[in-house]
Amino acid sequence: METELSSGHGVAADLPGLEELRGDCARMAPHWVVPARNAPAPVPPSRIHGVAIPSSSVRLIADMSEYGD
Repeated sequence: METELSSGHGVAADLPGLEELRGDCARMAPHWVVPARNAPAPVPPSRIHGVAIPSSSVRLIADMSEYGD
C-alpha cells in the first residue's frame, strides 16, 4: 500500500513512524554505552615541534576551496 503525500511523492504505508524509531533507539541505547575514560591532558604548545608535512599534502590543501571539496 502506498500513501500520497502533499509533495506528490508516494511513501510505503508500512514505514515506521518517528515514535516507533525513537522507541527503537531508546531500547538500543543501553547496548551502546561506552565506559567513561579520562581525557588526556592537553599538550602545551612548547612541546609541539618537528612537525613535517609532505609537500604532496601541502599541494592538496592549497588546491582545495575554503570549505573543502
